[in-house]
Amino acid sequence: MSFNLEPNATCLTSLLKSARTLNGVPEEPQWLNDREREAWLALASLMFKLPGALDAQLLRDSDLTLFEYFVLSGLSMAPGRALRLSDLAGQVSSSLSRLSNVVKRLERRGLLCREPDPESPRYTRALLTDAGWNLVVAAAPGHVAAVRRYVVDGLTGEQITVLREVACHVTERVKEAAAEESRRH
Repeated sequence: MSFNLEPNATCLTSLLKSARTLNGVPEEPQWLNDREREAWLALASLMFKLPGALDAQLLRDSDLTLFEYFVLSGLSMAPGRALRLSDLAGQVSSSLSRLSNVVKRLERRGLLCREPDPESPRYTRALLTDAGWNLVVAAAPGHVAAVRRYVVDGLTGEQITVLREVACHVTERVKEAAAEESRRH
């Protein structure tokens, strides 16, 4: 008795399709058309270049990274210049662990302090110090000038509206996907 051990192409194709479908991978990728690819590459370029340009300006002028600026700025606009770390993480689109590392650095520089939340001591909140307030107030004009230079001043009012709508839409899709992924795990 002999067995044919040559792979059966039909069988392998069927198994691969089943495996892809089970893993949530479509059978055939939906490739981007030219217009979609150009839009995606333009967005990707923006995502890589803009944060670096804003970081460079803030580091040069204020010895702050863009993320540190957002943390201090978020606190400067909060009632009492204080926020729970979990709320601040959501506001600056960060994980709590990443935010905690940055908060420790900013605390060592005397720009903020951590304390138990008076409403619920099991939470920790960050409180902007006077030195942090002074730094963010001094950094704001240069940051806003850079945002105007790189983003706002070259756009019409209609384009600014569309930019906001697109950014909010994409951000919401990312949030929904992350929430869905965390429910699965």
